[in-house]
Amino acid sequence: MSSHTKSFKVPFWAQIIAGLLLGVLLGWLARDQDLSWLTTTLEKVGDTFIGLLKLAVAPLVFFAILVSITNLRKVNNAARLASRTLLWFMITSLIAVSIGLVIGLLTNPGAGTGLTPKDGAKPEDTGSWIDFLTGIIPTDVITPFTQLNVLQIVFMAAVAGIAALQLGEKAQPILTLSESVLSLLQKALWWVIRLAPIGTVGLIGNAIATYGWDLIGKYATFTADIYVGCLIVLFGVYPTLLATVAKANPVQFFRGAWPAIQLAFVSRSSVGTMPLTQKVTERLGVPKEYASFAVPFGATTKMDGCAAIYPAIAAIFVAQIFDIQLGVGDYLLIAFVSVVGSAATAGLTGATVMLTLTLSTLGLPMEGVGLLLAIDPILDMIRTATNVAGQALIPVLVSARENLLDRTAYATADGSSLDEPLDEPRDRTEPVTATA
Repeated sequence: MSSHTKSFKVPFWAQIIAGLLLGVLLGWLARDQDLSWLTTTLEKVGDTFIGLLKLAVAPLVFFAILVSITNLRKVNNAARLASRTLLWFMITSLIAVSIGLVIGLLTNPGAGTGLTPKDGAKPEDTGSWIDFLTGIIPTDVITPFTQLNVLQIVFMAAVAGIAALQLGEKAQPILTLSESVLSLLQKALWWVIRLAPIGTVGLIGNAIATYGWDLIGKYATFTADIYVGCLIVLFGVYPTLLATVAKANPVQFFRGAWPAIQLAFVSRSSVGTMPLTQKVTERLGVPKEYASFAVPFGATTKMDGCAAIYPAIAAIFVAQIFDIQLGVGDYLLIAFVSVVGSAATAGLTGATVMLTLTLSTLGLPMEGVGLLLAIDPILDMIRTATNVAGQALIPVLVSARENLLDRTAYATADGSSLDEPLDEPRDRTEPVTATA
């Protein structure tokens, strides 16, 4: 009887698609008929969903990073795995920013928009290398949590995790508590994730009702550039790496990871999607001990969409609006910022910090950020989907290279069945060992 019931269950990905389509329909209706009450309702539904996701972000990031670092003690050659993960983060970021630069140079996204420098306004918060470097270290332990400064939370969690590793057995009670709190947070966030189809209706509906298609028309080339760039990375670069480096079927990767990619698209939050990203990564055959390090690490630092493709094209767009010529050195600077400074985005919705960091490094006017804020929610959906796909891809890639990937699990991964607990253990009788 249970199997009969299960056959009628609507897959999670189908629920998201249904929510997206319903959101588009309601958003169009609200805009076309000027139904302010419907627009307000859609906005409230979307904001409530994002609010619930963000509610757990600060403690989730802290305990996820802390536990992920201490879990490395269960992995032989942990330093090798960590360094390989970081190396592939940088390689894929460099590929992504190069694609962004090529697209921007070929299409001239700032030309013919009708926008002028006076249309822009300086953002309230901007990023610079001094702010970035000094801002990593918190002045107290409370403010990063109350102000949701994810970068500082990551710093504190990393220090605590390394200290716990040094203490050894003395830190075991803290580690046990941390693992329990993390499981509790993941369980609570999983309940929120199950509401994603409803949240999708509000988020997409409000975007359509508020912005319509008029705004996109003004930024047509820029919007197309971002989507094309992200889609090239998502369905071109990633599958190529899977097929050549991991010797794995790219279609099977997307089949397993699709629920996380979809949720990222509608929620626009890598950190909010992190528990689901970790779950699908484990389902794809990545050892739990390694996935619990690589995915949280990636959710706060691995941003091919927000920190590579977007700032590259946006910098060219802003330079063209303000009639500033960029040289080869400027393009190299953009690549450098994308590869090194992506942690500044910290996995939250939007990429304003990364954009201001890029513009300030190039000496471009900060008013350029104001030109892009209006269209940002539309762009952020595909950027975050690309981010999350990359965050799932790299653990699969590294696991395959180190002969840790469970090829059977990878071949049978099915993202449509996601009802089991997030912390479902993977049976393993021997420690994870990276090959030399």
